[in-house]
Formats: sequence, C-alpha cells, structure tokens
Amino acid sequence: MKQNPTILALASEFKGAEFIRECKHQGCEIFVIANERFKDHPWPWDCIDRFHTMQDLRVQPDLTHTVAWLMRHNQIDRIVALDDYDVEHSADLREHTRLPGMKHTNARLFRDKLAMRDAAWQHQLPQPRFTGILNHHQVYEFMESVPAPWILKPRTLAGSEGIEKHYQQEDLWQKLEALGDRQSYFLLEEFVSGDVYHVDSLCWKGEVIFAQVSRYGAPPLTMLQGQGIFSTRVLPRDSEDSLKLIELNRQLLSAFGREYGPSHSEFIKGEDGEFRFLETSARVAGGNIEHTIECASNLKIWQEAAKMELADFRNEHYSLPDLRNDYSGLVACPWHEAQPDIASFAEDEIKYRYQADGYASLVVQSEDCGRVEWLLQDLAKRLLA
Repeated sequence: MKQNPTILALASEFKGAEFIRECKHQGCEIFVIANERFKDHPWPWDCIDRFHTMQDLRVQPDLTHTVAWLMRHNQIDRIVALDDYDVEHSADLREHTRLPGMKHTNARLFRDKLAMRDAAWQHQLPQPRFTGILNHHQVYEFMESVPAPWILKPRTLAGSEGIEKHYQQEDLWQKLEALGDRQSYFLLEEFVSGDVYHVDSLCWKGEVIFAQVSRYGAPPLTMLQGQGIFSTRVLPRDSEDSLKLIELNRQLLSAFGREYGPSHSEFIKGEDGEFRFLETSARVAGGNIEHTIECASNLKIWQEAAKMELADFRNEHYSLPDLRNDYSGLVACPWHEAQPDIASFAEDEIKYRYQADGYASLVVQSEDCGRVEWLLQDLAKRLLA
C-alpha cells in the first residue's frame, strides 16, 4: 500500500501552513487549491507541489470540475479542508470521488447551524430554543412563545458572520420578505445573554483525546463588527466551568460523530448559570486561537491534525505529544497606524505578535492564570491608547 499519500488541500482563506509543512515533512505530495485573492500570501512554497487558484472555491460545479481535471493524471488520496467554508465542499468532493473521510451528511452537522440545532435537540443537549425559516406559521408560533429579542442566523456562514438581532415581529417579517427565496437558508433562535466559551478539541477513533476550555472576553460578534476588543483566555483546568464544558463537549462530539481531527465548539453560560450549546465545527479555530492552544498546552494543533490525517491513511496509531499545563490568552482589536506599534510591548509573557490586515493581536503565556488575565486587560488598554 502507498505510504505517502497525495493530499489535496482546499483553502478558501490563507491558513494551514503548519498542516502543509507537516504533511510534506512526512513525505506527502501536496496540492493546494486556494482562493485567488490569497495567491500572493506567504504559503510554504517549498512544501507545495502544485498550487492552483479559483475566483471562489464555493462555486459549483466549478470546484468539482477543477478537482476532477486534476485527478485525470494525478492520484489524489485525501482531500482536506483548511477553512470552515471548505469543510462541506471537501465532504462533497469525497462523495463524488469516493475518497475516504467525512462525507456530506456528517459534515453538514459541523456547517449548517439548523442541522446542528436539530441534531443537538435529538440528543437532548442543552441549547437555545430555535426554529427554521421554513413554515411561516411555525415561525409565528415561535415568536409568540419565545420573548424577543430573537437572533436571525445564516445557516452556513462561519461564526458570527451575518447574524442579526431583532426586537419586533414586524421588523423580522420585513427582513424575511426581503430575503425572498433565500429565507430558508436562515434560522431563528432565542437570544440568551451570558458569557461565551469555546472548547478546542482533537478526536481520535471517535473519542475526545484533547480538550482545552477558554472564555471569550466580549462575544465574537462584537469583534466581527469592528467594535471593541476581542479576547480569550484558558480557564483553570480544575474549575467547575471547565469540567462541565469538557463533559458537554464530549457528549456533543460523540453525538455528532466526529471520528478524528480538530474541532472548535462554542457554548454560552446563561444568567441562570446553565451552559447551552451554540455551535461547533470540524476545523482548527481561527483568529490566532491556535497560538493560545500551543502556548498553554504545547500542542501545535495544525501539526497534530496533519499527523492524524496521515495516521488514519496509514492505519497507524496516533498519540498526543507531551503536554504542559500553562495558561494563555489572546487580545486583538482593529488597528491603524495611529495606535502603538505592538513590537514595542516588551513583556516576557508575550509569545506571539500579529499586526496586519487592519488588526493587531497578542498572545501571552504564564503558569499563573491570574497573571494572564491581568496582562490581557493591561494590553487591551494600551492597544486602544
């Protein structure tokens, strides 16, 4: 059997360089299909054997035709998704080409927010009340029984993108009317106020073998809309919240059938003190969160995701690297030239800096979670100075 597969990576965004490097380090041939606007980004060119671009990887049947054309004279063994938007398309391509890995029905649970809600409801996982935008009488009954505000969500956009909060039925009906035939691609949810947490995981053979629990400072929606400071910090590992979320995340990924690979799941702690499932994904977290994972645990999640893919291909055992139990956090905000240059921030605990594309990010690491929290607050003030 072939030991070193040819891997095709789909990249709607510029990410996954460490995944590509690890695959090449292990002897793989690497093909990448990337979004045209990222063609000049610093990809690990020495690790990529063939690089192709498309105007938009989400356009079908163009993507399928491109992959089929590549396969005419190249034996592609695995198709992987580097971005959230690529998860469903890579699953569809596996269906079409009959290659191993997550297929469409399973992938949809990690991309379609209505599918997530339905599956969580079937497995009795706690979550906000919801309805699909399909039958208008059911939508009306939902608004009559669930107090405003309501959250209108696109079913397949990533994270907080496209989410709206509505307070009046009339305004919501007008929005749905404006959506026209696109309204069935949305769902309506109960608004739950509270702190948002995320659990970043690795699964192997259907079991969660690594999970790190963190809490956002402000909801991700705030940062996405260009408001305020985004932050996240790793929770004390023996805290009640951390232990509860590790178990809830285990139940979630087991119910959703995550066989192997990374996952980023979000939960909210309501004012009643109870955790509710918000959303999940079959990918590495974005926004430089992968660096907080590495700083706290010594786990390079992109690299480990590549090792898992190859272990599955070779039918080999996978085991985690040696881990540590430090703490880390990230602070980020919109950045412009009038703000301080983050290179001037000299704290020893700063382990990662990013300043480009209108944003600035800093990742800190310490053995003391209290020190991490103090640094995040101090750096946030200085970033906005």
